[in-house]
Amino acid sequence: MTLFMDLGETLLAMDRKRLSRADSRERTAQRLMDAAEQHIAAHGLDGTSVEVIAEEAGYSRGAFYSNFRSKEDLFLQVLRRDQERTNQRFANVLDEALPVEQARARVRDLYAALYRDAASFMIWTEARMLSARDIAFREKLAALIAERRDFVVKLIDWLYRLAGAEPAVPVQALAMGLISLMEGVSFFVASCPEEMPAVVAEAILKVFVDAVMVAPEPSS
Repeated sequence: MTLFMDLGETLLAMDRKRLSRADSRERTAQRLMDAAEQHIAAHGLDGTSVEVIAEEAGYSRGAFYSNFRSKEDLFLQVLRRDQERTNQRFANVLDEALPVEQARARVRDLYAALYRDAASFMIWTEARMLSARDIAFREKLAALIAERRDFVVKLIDWLYRLAGAEPAVPVQALAMGLISLMEGVSFFVASCPEEMPAVVAEAILKVFVDAVMVAPEPSS
């Protein structure tokens, strides 16, 4: 009996050690992504080196390459993480029991909050600029953009379903239109802040959300 107990304790200790190693690796990856996100947002991808990312995260160059194949690989993971966070924020409001007006209000508030996330906007702008010059990166980014579009389609479908109505144009077109409008306003503010104060930009963003997501009268 003692032998089996000792063996069980040994196996349990090994499991804990493996879990601890996995947790440590995940923590390292997250810290590297945190450092990369902030530095790329401030200095662009070309202005951000592997060494700077590793140093700001508190790790060595070797630790970087133990978690990511390249700086581009890390950048894509940073973008994916940001997108997953955004999707989760919206997923939290997808409540079929909400009155439609309350649902729209929640979506408007969430989009206004996203607009205030300057780091998120800057890394996606950097990604789009890179994709315009780099065909290989463009293909990888396209997969993330498609995921973003599909989630916004889900969001618009939810709002129309609550309203008991059908959109007048394809939902995919509404989704891409909303994404483009939101990014356009954010880019205008980032590049010409004196022309569009933050309070005006947020008001415009809410108008866009309403214009795209206000359902027509329910079909008979």
